[in-house]
Amino acid sequence: MIDQGLIDAITSYSEKMTRPVSFVIGEGSHEKRGELIEFLTQVATATDKIQFDANVTDNSLPSGVSFSIRPNIDGALQDTGIVFSGIPGGHEFTSLILAILQAGGHTLKLDEGIQKLVKRFNQPLQFQTFVSLSCHSCPDVVQALNQFALLNDGISNEMIDGALFQDLVDANNIQGVPAVFLNGKPFANGKIDTAKLLEKLQEQFPDLLSGDVEAEELEQQDVTIIGAGPAGVAAAIYTARKGLKVTMVADRIGGQVKDTQDIENLISVPLTTGNALSANFETHLREYNITIKEHVSVKEISETEDENYRIHLNTGESFATRSIILATGAKWRKLGVVGEEENIGKGVAYCPHCDGPFFKGKKVSVIGGGNSGIEAALDLSGIVDHVTVFEFADTLKADQVLINKAREKANIDIITSAATQEIKATDGKVSSIVYQDRKTGEMKELELAAVFVQIGLVPNTEFVKGFIDLNRFGEIEIDERCRTDRAGIFACGDVTTVPFKQINIAMGEGSKAALSAFEYLVMQ
Repeated sequence: MIDQGLIDAITSYSEKMTRPVSFVIGEGSHEKRGELIEFLTQVATATDKIQFDANVTDNSLPSGVSFSIRPNIDGALQDTGIVFSGIPGGHEFTSLILAILQAGGHTLKLDEGIQKLVKRFNQPLQFQTFVSLSCHSCPDVVQALNQFALLNDGISNEMIDGALFQDLVDANNIQGVPAVFLNGKPFANGKIDTAKLLEKLQEQFPDLLSGDVEAEELEQQDVTIIGAGPAGVAAAIYTARKGLKVTMVADRIGGQVKDTQDIENLISVPLTTGNALSANFETHLREYNITIKEHVSVKEISETEDENYRIHLNTGESFATRSIILATGAKWRKLGVVGEEENIGKGVAYCPHCDGPFFKGKKVSVIGGGNSGIEAALDLSGIVDHVTVFEFADTLKADQVLINKAREKANIDIITSAATQEIKATDGKVSSIVYQDRKTGEMKELELAAVFVQIGLVPNTEFVKGFIDLNRFGEIEIDERCRTDRAGIFACGDVTTVPFKQINIAMGEGSKAALSAFEYLVMQ
């Protein structure tokens, strides 16, 4: 079941463990139980730091195909609150390995400020995270919540492979992953980073925190870069190479790039993927003396008495900085029609790679005829029965090479001059879309099971509204040197007024913003 290369990798990783861990399996029958036992046995054979005895069971675990990871501390197995219901292969194999390492004493990946925050949570939080093993966004959520469980005895997280628990998927009307339930109720659906998880928790539970923040404040920084997409990474590397004190604050390294499948227009690189490019970003960043605060968000920027700035984080920490480079990128734009918000996770989706498998053999639509929309249609065409692309304009905006590929597919239809009016649902699931033919004014309805929205991006500027100048689209106004209307604050990439939101352009703009910031600091 597991090839020798992965076994060798587990053996190597286990050297970082400071204590042994055991797999404890649940009781009861399940058609996949034998396969799970074989899987866990193979993992355990990789190192003597992992023990597994299929005869040692726990009837408190949810099913016969559920297991927990428990470290041996002072001769006794300790409950971590981490449970896997299913066989964590595919993308979730990494979640399993990280859970083993971290339960075994290896350093957590979370920022120290986040760790202190999670330890202060004072209410029981029981998470269930429904996943698809083909979903590349799911592991980030599973891994974050697993670490929360390791940090706080009042927190638990159960990864549930939806393919093995179809009854639960149907009972909860789940049509998109990751789908996170908290204390038995829906909590989050779709791609969500650690920073957003923390924000939602604090919004839902105003009295969640106990005690005071004990944070060791950073010394004043020369430059603080907010965001870690192509623009932010370029800005961080360029400023660090100038010998400046640099801190990067970001929810995740790679930003929107991490959600991109194939990248074919990065100059000098014929083909790469979003995950691979994001990994290269991180490798390059680690070559320099950059303080990286990942999975953290900025709540506010304020001025200081000495005409510098103070960064206020969602962890309760704050620090002073002489200059700022804003590179927060953008997020998916929503349609804003009736039935969209109500049906997110029930047939309305924004990530075809994550949620496409839920609609195998069904009819779906993609809203948007740009590159992202046509790429989504092409990806979905290999999974679903039929894809209908709706484009508001008279012509498609995607690159011709993509349009040609789409037109060659027998199961892709393209409708232009179509204005989406409503997304309808039946029994809690998307059942049709209503659209208007803009040429004739006629209203039409098409039966389908899912609507994938791919209509562009909205800049992430909520936290600076009223602090710096934005245009009517919410983009940060900058000049040719990436300067904003405030001295010492620069901006670059998709969050700005610069046209053509592309990786190559963002990298160049990030480099330019860094050089402008350096010039500003030298002249002070």
